[in-house]
Amino acid sequence: MRTLGLLYFVSVAALGAASVIGALPAAAQDSGTLDKEAAEKVFPAKKPYSPAAGRNFPTRPLFGDTHLHTSFSMDAGAFGARLSPRDAYRFGRGEEVTASSGQLTKLSRPLDFLVVADHSDNMGFFPDLLAGKPGLLADPLGRKWYDMIQSGKGAEAAIDIIVSFGAGKFKGPILYSPDSAPYRSAWQETIDAAEEANEPGRFTAIIGYEWTSNTGGNNLHRNVLFRDNGDRAGQVVPYTVLPPGSDNPRDLWKWMSAYEEKTGGDVLAIAHNGNLSNGIMFPIVEPGVNKPIDREYAETRARWERLYEATQIKGDGEAHPFLSPNDEFANFETWDKGNLDLTVVKTPDMLEFEYARSALKNGLKLEKELGINPYKFGMIGSTDAHTGLAAVEEDNFFGKTSSSEPSAERATHPFVKTEKATIMGWEQTSSGYAAVWATENTRHAIFDAMERRETYATTGPRMAVRFFAGFDFVAADANSRSPAVVGYSKGVPMGGDLTAAPEGKAPTFLVAALKDPIGANLDRYQIVKGWLDAAGEVQEKVYDVAWSGDRKPGANGKVPSVGSTVDVANATWTNTIGAPELVAVWVDPEFDPTQRAFYYGRVLEIPTPRWTAYDAKYFGVKMPPEATMEMQERAYTSPIWYSPAG
Repeated sequence: MRTLGLLYFVSVAALGAASVIGALPAAAQDSGTLDKEAAEKVFPAKKPYSPAAGRNFPTRPLFGDTHLHTSFSMDAGAFGARLSPRDAYRFGRGEEVTASSGQLTKLSRPLDFLVVADHSDNMGFFPDLLAGKPGLLADPLGRKWYDMIQSGKGAEAAIDIIVSFGAGKFKGPILYSPDSAPYRSAWQETIDAAEEANEPGRFTAIIGYEWTSNTGGNNLHRNVLFRDNGDRAGQVVPYTVLPPGSDNPRDLWKWMSAYEEKTGGDVLAIAHNGNLSNGIMFPIVEPGVNKPIDREYAETRARWERLYEATQIKGDGEAHPFLSPNDEFANFETWDKGNLDLTVVKTPDMLEFEYARSALKNGLKLEKELGINPYKFGMIGSTDAHTGLAAVEEDNFFGKTSSSEPSAERATHPFVKTEKATIMGWEQTSSGYAAVWATENTRHAIFDAMERRETYATTGPRMAVRFFAGFDFVAADANSRSPAVVGYSKGVPMGGDLTAAPEGKAPTFLVAALKDPIGANLDRYQIVKGWLDAAGEVQEKVYDVAWSGDRKPGANGKVPSVGSTVDVANATWTNTIGAPELVAVWVDPEFDPTQRAFYYGRVLEIPTPRWTAYDAKYFGVKMPPEATMEMQERAYTSPIWYSPAG
């Protein structure tokens, strides 16, 4: 009876299929496939019965690192890194590797993409120095550094190498100029490693490098990413700071333009660590020129720098408590260290031109003056690890350099110390990753998502975050199990633009966040708004728009603390507070259609142990009383901008 029933079902199904096929155009019958045009004629439904059919938008975030150094970077090598670009990609793909310190290490989950971004200046120098190449040992400085490294003084050698480089002492055989054979060999090996690791659909290895403008110790670094494969990237060598290069970002942008003209390819640049720029990362007055930035600067920067690395190992760069005193979450992993080499002490006047939120605000002001916004960037995070290991989970943090890989001493000893400032080991930030809403896991799709700024930064967790804006979202839209469907159909995603509000309407926002599957519950979803008021002054406000539990906003509009389940002594926590997901529709209650504005999302997890707590437990050591032991990990979305008509 079961067989007869099955045969009956198959027969009826076949008859139905035959009747449909007979109604199709001949071409569709011959091919045996039902194309979209033919299907619409036979099934004239408004939308497919299958909810996922016909979707052409990104359906899941891809997580990666756009800023990882290996032994090919001379500072990384001098600090002990021995892993190559190939090793870095193996680790990013999820393989177990042996770290430079001899410890086995592995990611809890593979990354989706990775950029090995070794420094362009003197690329490949350190592996040759370590190997004792005769030409390098014939130079007095080369011999000095080699002997220091061989005698166990690698950290001291690293500092001396960095200082000597900044002082322009690299000459003769120790200067690997871009036209030299050793340099070109290192660049080609970098490209080859990416080509070998790249597996479209599973893992993307993006070709890139870091241009390291560091004049006077002031950080103006950019990572340069190629959309292209090695056949195009190999037609050029990276742009350097030392001659024939330059430390001026304008010259880097010229190099990028020349690359695209020469190859027909595409590149973009990502700045980072404005918090160590001595107040010149996001200028209103152009450094070195001492004139207000002009329209050409604004247009060029906006063209090439679509993203900003807002969180990484050298501190968080979203906001600063001095600039945002009403934001109780602004003081997160703050590095008030002046400039990169710690020769300058931080002063309050620097801060406005160092942090992402203040840059976004000043961008509104500059747009009104110049007609273009130079600081219209999206947000990502990345590591800037100099270990070859993109490992920044709090319980799997392998440090900034190989000299600060896991050990009983790394948190309690100075990481860097000068006469003017000290960075303690515990101050290193275990952060972050770049999240990208790409349509597929390929170089082109990821790059295109970055270009349109459909990205967000995370401090390490892999939470899924959506952020849409429009004028027609309603409360019922938050009830959808697929918020992206209504989000894309009624609004624009993170990185997008709204213009000319319809009369009587304010922007509405559809927000959604889903916890990291193996991470902490969520505390709250906030929207950060910045705007240019009627007097031409920039303002900001942070709104709690979705939160866990039955907490109620206080008289000041702020939602109370979610609490904490962290047991610092045992480096544990529980998900008994918070929520696995947050979804809401929010309407700006203070909207003025005549004022320029931006909005971005900030999602906070419940408190969890910081890497210092995991180290204290694992190694049985006591941390300094000033060391942070728990934290609230977070994500920052790219903004959505509103512009008035005209």
